[in-house]
Amino acid sequence: MKDWDLVIVGGGPAGLSAGIYGARARLRTLIVEKLACGGQAATTHRTGDYPGFARGITGPELMEQMEKQAQSLGVQVHYAEAKDLRSESSGHVLLTDGEEIKGKALIIATGTTPNALGVPGEDEFRGRGVSYCATCDGAFFRDKDVVVVGGGNSAAEGALFMTRFARKVYVVHRRDRLRATKILQEHLAAHSKIELLWNKVVKEIQGGAFVERILLADTKGGPDLAIDASGVFVYIGNSPNSGWLRSHLELDERGYIITDERMQTSLPGVFAAGDVRRTPLRQVVTAVADGAVAAVEADSFLGGIV
Repeated sequence: MKDWDLVIVGGGPAGLSAGIYGARARLRTLIVEKLACGGQAATTHRTGDYPGFARGITGPELMEQMEKQAQSLGVQVHYAEAKDLRSESSGHVLLTDGEEIKGKALIIATGTTPNALGVPGEDEFRGRGVSYCATCDGAFFRDKDVVVVGGGNSAAEGALFMTRFARKVYVVHRRDRLRATKILQEHLAAHSKIELLWNKVVKEIQGGAFVERILLADTKGGPDLAIDASGVFVYIGNSPNSGWLRSHLELDERGYIITDERMQTSLPGVFAAGDVRRTPLRQVVTAVADGAVAAVEADSFLGGIV
């Protein structure tokens, strides 16, 4: 079991930012990532609100630059899935499959996972028309009709991205107004390929080998509506990746990690950053800020400044 000064769980924008600041503080820093660095930010087609890029920047490009910067400073990345945590007098031990990783301080930056609809046909057609990432799978739906479910920024951005490929994009929302920012709403309303379907929820996803039809229920009591489409892109919120920490840290009723303004959790020496913590805004810019604060506070903690 190799010891590290700082172990960061999660390689999204919060984790990479924490790694950069940790390395600049000359802490021996390790990022433990389950899949690939970048997190959900790496699946975003264009980030138009991250400062410094007047014309925006794609999520993959931004995350690639963050990862390169972290690694240029000596941050190491280890691919494994965190399963449990054990605290000792000299630090914390991260338990993965078949190994233990010890850090004097720990930053949890595990982010969130997209919520599922929970309707008939969703699991059956996952990967065969049902997707949670337009930028990952959009190109498979060239010249086809698709449905995007949701009313927030992610749904709006996903719908706009799909206009690059799809013949028609239906945006399905359970209410009569979107939660997306005004500028995104304006882009949706102005696009000739997009049709907004208000007060509708997905009732069932139907098809043969692949998705062929989406059955919608009316939230106002009207008749069901069947849409012939080849794809369903689901953007109905996210859930924090914190279940493995339930017996160790204080979480709120939704499972988000509770921290103070210094990103300190209920367990001394363990910090949290990014979307996995309770916060009023979940964006790349706030995740990066969280990561910076968490790393600086971890360095102070290790230096005996509390």
